[in-house]
Amino acid sequence: MNEQETVNNYLINYIDRVLIIAHKESTEQLETTLSEAGFNYEVLRQESQPEFKNFSRSYLCLLNHRHAWEKATQTDKPTLIIEADFVPVVGFGKLPLPFNPHQTDVGISWLYTCAPQVYHVSPEGYAQGFSTSAVAYIVNAKSATYLLELADEVTEKIGATKYSTWDSDIDKFLLQRQLKNYIPWRNYGEHGGIPNPEHQQNNLSKVHRADVLYGKLAFTPLYAVGEQGGTWKFLSVRLQARLKGIARLAVGRFLRPPVVKGSTTPMRLIRFALLRQLSFRL
Repeated sequence: MNEQETVNNYLINYIDRVLIIAHKESTEQLETTLSEAGFNYEVLRQESQPEFKNFSRSYLCLLNHRHAWEKATQTDKPTLIIEADFVPVVGFGKLPLPFNPHQTDVGISWLYTCAPQVYHVSPEGYAQGFSTSAVAYIVNAKSATYLLELADEVTEKIGATKYSTWDSDIDKFLLQRQLKNYIPWRNYGEHGGIPNPEHQQNNLSKVHRADVLYGKLAFTPLYAVGEQGGTWKFLSVRLQARLKGIARLAVGRFLRPPVVKGSTTPMRLIRFALLRQLSFRL
């Protein structure tokens, strides 16, 4: 894109509002960052209910996202949904929208990725791909309507008390409905939260961090605050995340060999994947 197209494609120019999903977490720094960037935002705090007592954490999380999806169906513009422990990078609002704003078949666009994969890169540089985790992402009214169906399906088939990896099913669910999903060139922020014990109990990685960032974080993540935190903790976590991202690229998990083989523009895919990791940002 040329300079003018880049300016016109700023995130701040296309996002109708930001919905912050929270429970008891402090959102003050996040709210300040969004406000300074010029975003309209709303904090959706989940209030404890007696029936929630035996619900799994994953299902409670789904209920919170479901509330945000309901609100996203009520506007014609894209909605950005972020969890309370997301830490944006500096200049967040002036980063590019990760998809063509005039496209009508966009499903979800992740701004923070976990276990990402890339499937296709357009001539303009927009990357279709996969991610799990719902820490920060963009949806529109159409895709949010479908995600409400996903929430209903999880309730019906898995239930409220059992752990589910519903966020890993978003890509497949929307692809089946003829929508295209996008991943960013680099992550627009970091998952700053502390480990979720439910992940480890179900044989999943207990933490996930951004493999590569667009720039410096706007404030210190929660995992680097307090007695166990500090600069060295932050640098250690970021270094591990960077190395993991490079390793996933090296072993063909970010860009899978069958995807390259089946692509009509393999060099574009390879260039995107390689240059994405060629950054000295932690």
